[in-house]
Amino acid sequence: MELKEDLNPSDDLPLRSNTNHILVRHYVLDLDVHFDSRIISGSITLFLEPVETSGSTGISTIQTSGQTSPDGDFTLVLDCCDLTVSKVEELDVTSVLSSLDVLPDVSSRSSADVPLTRQTDLIRDLISMSCSQWRHKHQLLSLCSGAPGVQDGSSMRFNTDRWSLQVWKDGVTFPQQFPRALRICYETKPGGGSVRWTRDQDNRECVYTAGSPINNRALFPCQEPPVAMSTWQATVRAPSGCVVLMSGEEEALPTQDQDTSMFSVWRYYVTMAMPASTFTLAVGHWRQVTEEVSLTGERCEDRTVCGKAAAVAGEDVKDHPIQTDRSDSAFCCSSPEDKVLSAIDYSGVDGSISCCHGDYPCRFTMQSAWSQRVIPHRVFSCDCLLHKAQMQVLPLLSRCLAAAHDVLGVHPFPRLDVLIVPSGFSSLGMASPHIIFLSQSVLSSGENSRSLCGSRICHEIAHSWFGLVIGARDWTEEWISEGFATCLEDIIWARAQQLSVQETAEQFELKALLRWRRLSDELQNSKEELQILRPNMEKTGEVRDSGSSTVKHALNPDKSFMQVHYLKGFFLLRFLSSHVGEQRFIEFFRLFVKTFHGQLILSQDFLQMLLVTFPDLERNGFTLTAIYADWLDRPGIPEWLYERSSVWSQAKLVEEVRAEVVKWILFSQNRQGKGRKRKRTEAKVNYKELTSEQLVMLLELLLEEEELSRGSLRALHTTYRLQTQDAEVQHRWCELVVKHAYAQAYRDVEEFLIHHQAMGVYLYGELMVQEKPTQQALARRCLSLVQEEMDQSARRVVEEMVL
Repeated sequence: MELKEDLNPSDDLPLRSNTNHILVRHYVLDLDVHFDSRIISGSITLFLEPVETSGSTGISTIQTSGQTSPDGDFTLVLDCCDLTVSKVEELDVTSVLSSLDVLPDVSSRSSADVPLTRQTDLIRDLISMSCSQWRHKHQLLSLCSGAPGVQDGSSMRFNTDRWSLQVWKDGVTFPQQFPRALRICYETKPGGGSVRWTRDQDNRECVYTAGSPINNRALFPCQEPPVAMSTWQATVRAPSGCVVLMSGEEEALPTQDQDTSMFSVWRYYVTMAMPASTFTLAVGHWRQVTEEVSLTGERCEDRTVCGKAAAVAGEDVKDHPIQTDRSDSAFCCSSPEDKVLSAIDYSGVDGSISCCHGDYPCRFTMQSAWSQRVIPHRVFSCDCLLHKAQMQVLPLLSRCLAAAHDVLGVHPFPRLDVLIVPSGFSSLGMASPHIIFLSQSVLSSGENSRSLCGSRICHEIAHSWFGLVIGARDWTEEWISEGFATCLEDIIWARAQQLSVQETAEQFELKALLRWRRLSDELQNSKEELQILRPNMEKTGEVRDSGSSTVKHALNPDKSFMQVHYLKGFFLLRFLSSHVGEQRFIEFFRLFVKTFHGQLILSQDFLQMLLVTFPDLERNGFTLTAIYADWLDRPGIPEWLYERSSVWSQAKLVEEVRAEVVKWILFSQNRQGKGRKRKRTEAKVNYKELTSEQLVMLLELLLEEEELSRGSLRALHTTYRLQTQDAEVQHRWCELVVKHAYAQAYRDVEEFLIHHQAMGVYLYGELMVQEKPTQQALARRCLSLVQEEMDQSARRVVEEMVL
């Protein structure tokens, strides 16, 4: 039977791992990617360390399907879903290390003479090696992962249920006695929630980790609770011609598989301990975007980063999709001061940094890293999007990286890959260590329509600081990641555009009003329990005695399409900034990052440090209790936000839009019921050129009009070249088309639903609620075209509306 949990099985996500008893310190993955069967097979080796707890026996007994573990036997519980586990074995690491001069008293003894306690000591010493020896440590851990199973007559026993893998060994009653090195042989399932098998925009097979609510448990057995931070290294075999991208501190270069020329081998590693949920993998026929010569023969307008990957030393890799023109470095950086740093560069230490995290090669202690405004970076996409990625993502990326450095300081990670993912990707972007996924929806056809792309890049880059190097200790506090990234997105993007102080303030006000309108609409149409930023309230961060917990509402499909944690979290930070001052608030961000990098936090950690840093806040009534009550622990909208929204409504850029709205309403009225003679005598109207955000506001305000003439809709489309605008603008245009049943533009709606699947869910509902047969037929036709490639959660929601 499954473990008994106090959860709603259809709404809450269980994190089963008993992390209070034992922790995985390092993973070694050895995986094969099979596109024919849509399976990833192989093994994962876990290097474990028991948790020392005072006053606790550390015993955990588990009820399993079909059998019960012997009374008193300690059971390792791992988070696992949609995996087929074939074998779990304890490794005899001394058999591979005994011939090496690792420890003097081990090399002279045979593995048969070394007791279990000696093997335990050896593994303990390995995983506790200093970060200055990380490369040697990884080599030894890799050797250990290939060790044979122990031959002492006992074996590891295991069982799987819906959400976990349970492993025990007869006679082992305490975590301190539990084997320290286990190898799990397994394979994924084609429909597993963590792994997305699909086709790219060139109709070629690919696979990537989806960032779904169940994270990586359908990719490998792991400890999912955030506190279970670990390092990892991976070897991935994929068909030759494919590129394997992954979280890793150095760009991997393929070598030919020794057994077959049909496969290439890729190797990645990380030295910073992070939650297993941050691990990311993407395998496909991606090509690296260069700024050399575009597909049209024109040179890229912003020569900032050439991003050339290194060739494999001593190997001839023909027709490989990664560039093989090698210089001394794998990358050319944007300026001489942006030097490429090795992962163990200790050329200097910033004396103001006092690290409070575990032992790893921390870039915050490398003085040279603090001056590296642009880290090495590459961009990948399928063939058909290479030109757009080259003209938009590549030049913007270096600007945004430099701007982020100016705002937040040292980049936490030494390099970055950006991948334009297939059209079925469930959001506009996803950040992981060393790699960002971007939706094709951020790309536009217009030369002057790059705001969505730039701001989204800034959002994902901001996650390097808030979400990755600083993470939430309780996943229900999603606002710690998304609210901060949304706030910093505006600050970094304004800096990347080199806006003046006044221009920055004006852009902030317009964006704030747009977000206010979105949040207000969302809160009017959602359940109250999904509007709370800290749903566990005073119990936030608490876990069971074993270390297991649940993530409230994580499996609720409605939550995956809500932005309350982004928007309400953003407004909380703007509220605090308004009382501290913009520049002082940014400086506080840098101070907070210096203090908490490499750690997991709760809301109170940020808020308490803020109140200590700015004591006037508390004297003016801004207490921790008051902030919880107004912003974090209740649904709805705080009073400050209502008051502030009226100020944003009168901002300069908004007033410009309102003036244009009046023109369009008059134009529409003049076109309704008028004859040809009247039309010929109408005066030509001069419309002001608007930014992308202003166009979004214009279309939103026009959506509030009960009637718009066909002529005005046609003129709107022509005047603003809406087919070349970004996806946010096109989305509002499609809403107008649906509301006014403007059949001439139904093709625009169809194109949007096919190519912008992460943003189109709401439109399906609008098409159905109008109860017009033509529109409903359009919704069903679009769903039939894309349902095989849609994200699973999105497909379920759309199918409920359409079918």
